[in-house]
Amino acid sequence: MDSGHRNVAQMKPGEVAIISDLLDEFVAVKLMEMGCLPGATIRFNFRAPLGDPICITVSGYELSLRIEEASTISILD
Repeated sequence: MDSGHRNVAQMKPGEVAIISDLLDEFVAVKLMEMGCLPGATIRFNFRAPLGDPICITVSGYELSLRIEEASTISILD
């Protein structure tokens, strides 16, 4: 059974999930200012041609995040 411990970097294009936690305290402040708050719905839009960065939609905004940042956003399936 899936443990449910996934992060945004592991999502596939078109997938939607709920943010459960922000794992890196330093990056969390920046992410929260951009609307990435626990409980918010997040949609994975696409990856850049070389795989990094990615484009997500959260709180009505499209954001570009590095994989390193996206991996700190824990999600619920």
